[in-house]
Amino acid sequence: MPINSLSKFLSLFIILILVMSCQSTKETTLLFVGSFTDKKPGEGIHVYEFNNNTGESTLKFTLDSVTNTSFLKLSKNGKYLYSVMDSQMPYNGKIASFAVDASKGEVDLINKQDCGGLNPAHIDIDKTGTILASSHYSDGSLSIFKINEDGSLNPYSQVLRFKDSSIIKSRQEASHIHSCNFSPDNRFLFAHDLGADKIRRFSLNMTSQDFILKNENEIKMAPGSGPRHFTFRPDGKFGYSISELSGKIMAFKYKNGELEFIEDYQSYKKQQDIYRAADIHISPYGEFLYASNRGPEEDSIVVFSIDKKTGKLHLLEHTVTGGEHPRNFAISPEGKFLLVANQFSNSITLFKRDFNTGRLIKLPNEIKVNNPSSIQMKRYSF
Repeated sequence: MPINSLSKFLSLFIILILVMSCQSTKETTLLFVGSFTDKKPGEGIHVYEFNNNTGESTLKFTLDSVTNTSFLKLSKNGKYLYSVMDSQMPYNGKIASFAVDASKGEVDLINKQDCGGLNPAHIDIDKTGTILASSHYSDGSLSIFKINEDGSLNPYSQVLRFKDSSIIKSRQEASHIHSCNFSPDNRFLFAHDLGADKIRRFSLNMTSQDFILKNENEIKMAPGSGPRHFTFRPDGKFGYSISELSGKIMAFKYKNGELEFIEDYQSYKKQQDIYRAADIHISPYGEFLYASNRGPEEDSIVVFSIDKKTGKLHLLEHTVTGGEHPRNFAISPEGKFLLVANQFSNSITLFKRDFNTGRLIKLPNEIKVNNPSSIQMKRYSF
């Protein structure tokens, strides 16, 4: 074959390979929404396809006949979705495992297990993807599950129950474990006890087949603060707690299982008689911190910049959410958007996030869904 002809043939062959490669790989971002269902079977989980350019969402799937699937957690690889079930009911709740079909935008139940406590409010998964921790608000308990290779859950291997209280008798008459977080080094689990004003720390025994928590230690928070949720900065050097009852955010330095208090900051724009601070997240590269405030006089997202050396926060702005009772929110995988679940106004509002300043711009896009309470997002390639 002449050189010119060979060159043309190779060029066409390369173009064909590139075209076939583009055609065989599809990318999609899925948005998973968990909801309260008024304590009766209903539409508890919705799955949307999310457009990363426009912020528009298209409903792909609805899971019906489930009760109060009010908190969701995706596995790191996005193959499995875990959800609390039967939260806020007078009997033990459950933790359910679902397989995610990214190509269809659907989830399919794998199995579910008794969570070992009343009113499961939060789920976290360790860095290896093999341990799930469930926090239970109403009876102040915490349970541990092994995650199998197929995404299914074993029955809980351990349930820890706490008896404690603090100064706000209407809310802190007993322990209320609202959430828990595995440490960045995966050696510890921190449980946030709203009722006792404590962050409880446990070492994680990874050598045990059942992954046992042991060696409890306590970090005492300010009386009446009510620690609710927590997030670590991506580099693992700092952590931030949001306290529901005081409306404050606490910054900590993290090292070898120790949380060293740095400073606290008001989450609300104005002083309130009652605070209901809720959720807290950090931007993908760790430059900005966001937190939600759920009325009664201010429904807002507060934005702080983070000093990468000291971990201290600098207030940038407060933005109204455009809905009522922003219980939970999420930042899109690329960090371009922030989505807010406004539980009482049955809406998810959308904000564009400025990468350089961290500030938020509200967009007209809105998803109407009943009682949204939890959001998870993941970008898939298949």
